[in-house]
Amino acid sequence: MTTFEELLHRNLLGVFNERDEARRLPVLAELYAPDARFSDHDGVAVGPAAINEKIRELHHRTPGFVFVPGAFHEVQDLATVEWSYGPAGADPVVRGTDVALIRDGRIAALYVYLR
Repeated sequence: MTTFEELLHRNLLGVFNERDEARRLPVLAELYAPDARFSDHDGVAVGPAAINEKIRELHHRTPGFVFVPGAFHEVQDLATVEWSYGPAGADPVVRGTDVALIRDGRIAALYVYLR
């Protein structure tokens, strides 16, 4: 795996899939720049604390759901990972793509596209 691929997989599985906030927060702080922007169809969150709040809300709305990574691509300082999300062991409810701008080995911006 490339560094960017590891970064995006850790973000998907170790941050967005992690429901234990005590385990999620240190990984989120490690992977994201202090001023990172997270943008999805619900709006924008800036900084790890605000991003964590978005994740907390997502987990509240979707108990038992898990992310499963798909195809990965990168060019220059941009990387993407496709994913699916749904109840563990069942067909996904939604699919999407994360597009990350990487700066100094950390996520500076993450844009989420649903499909």
